[in-house]
Amino acid sequence: MKRVLLFLLTNVAVMVVLSITLSVLGVNRFLTQEGLNLGMLLVFSAVVGFTGSFISLLMSKPVAKWSTGAHVIDNPQGGDELWLVNTVKKLAEKAGIGMPEVAVYEGEPNAFATGAFRNSALVAVSTGLLQSMTKEEVEAVLAHEVAHVANGDMVTLTLIQGVVNTFVVFLARIVGYFVDKTIFKTERGTGPGYFITVVVCEIVFGILASVIVMWFSRHREFRADAGAAAYLGTPRPMVSALRRLGGLEPGELPKSFQASGISDKAGFMALFSSHPPIEARIAALESRP
Repeated sequence: MKRVLLFLLTNVAVMVVLSITLSVLGVNRFLTQEGLNLGMLLVFSAVVGFTGSFISLLMSKPVAKWSTGAHVIDNPQGGDELWLVNTVKKLAEKAGIGMPEVAVYEGEPNAFATGAFRNSALVAVSTGLLQSMTKEEVEAVLAHEVAHVANGDMVTLTLIQGVVNTFVVFLARIVGYFVDKTIFKTERGTGPGYFITVVVCEIVFGILASVIVMWFSRHREFRADAGAAAYLGTPRPMVSALRRLGGLEPGELPKSFQASGISDKAGFMALFSSHPPIEARIAALESRP
């Protein structure tokens, strides 16, 4: 969840800065005396949308390090750090990717992987996770994160976000133009109503569009769980790790529960969750042949 949230926040920030910068520079050729040039507006929207998402992708690793205070293990100190680095190396070789940077950060049990390229990613785990899990369970979590890298999830997420951004920028400006002309009665060019409406619409449409991004994020969690099971030769360690993360003891699962950062939310808010419910992930793993 952490890397998805960081990516989304960075993407929004970059897209807003790009939109404002291009507006200040007068790159508004889609606004003509005759009205909106929809073709030019679509090109403008795609440039802003995809540029924002790709800049976010390129910034994802340094932003993750900075925001979490992650300490990259360059020279392992002690047996635990050596085991962590060697485990990631072994999993990366199985996945056919380059050795990721390995980092540890202070925090509650969690982990994430990020980076623009499969062969230069970052895999980070929290001190809380290392302290609360067995080595077998930690290895399963690491395998899950390596699977995210191997599956190219960050790149796919970037492409989806780029498409979503394009339509957010496109629709926000159409609504802004309509409001400016019909409600604020601006006759020449565009007035404050246009810019205010565009900003408001970008925020609202961006929130609604995040439902699409979160759907993909939930889908990729199942794939990463399956990848971890494949790398380890059995789903058992991943199932155990999920139960541990969800605060569950081995045995029958409750019908519904919540665990911060790793399980889904109930009701309407489930649409905005980056992860599916833990019980669904466990059920998917246990149904594997």
